[in-house]
Amino acid sequence: MPSGIIPCLRYRDASAAIEWLKRAFGFAEHAVYRDEAGGIAHAELTLGDAMIMLGSAREDGFGALQGLPDGQVTQSAYIIVAEPDAHHARAVAAGAEIVMPLKTEDYGGRGYSCRDPEGHLWNFGSYDPWAKP
Repeated sequence: MPSGIIPCLRYRDASAAIEWLKRAFGFAEHAVYRDEAGGIAHAELTLGDAMIMLGSAREDGFGALQGLPDGQVTQSAYIIVAEPDAHHARAVAAGAEIVMPLKTEDYGGRGYSCRDPEGHLWNFGSYDPWAKP
């Protein structure tokens, strides 16, 4: 069974975000549900065995809880990829803002960090904390 933890994100333009995440990172649509206003009520995207969920940003009760404390970024997603160099090249070609360059880590694996067009922080790498040493 895949991981029981699924990162959830909100976007001002969730439809555009879905298309960009597919193009830049290789995500595939698992499910997309639209709301009455034409926005994204709920979407599920997969990359291998990993999944994220996302939707349109809302100014409702839950949306108010998602503000950043003191304006600081407090979360990001780390997604294991088999070929980080190729993944990095794909993200760069799609216009991802690389904020930490592709490098080999002292603790193993190779990876990089970037931001998507709405500023969400993403980390991709080959380090797998579940793998046996």
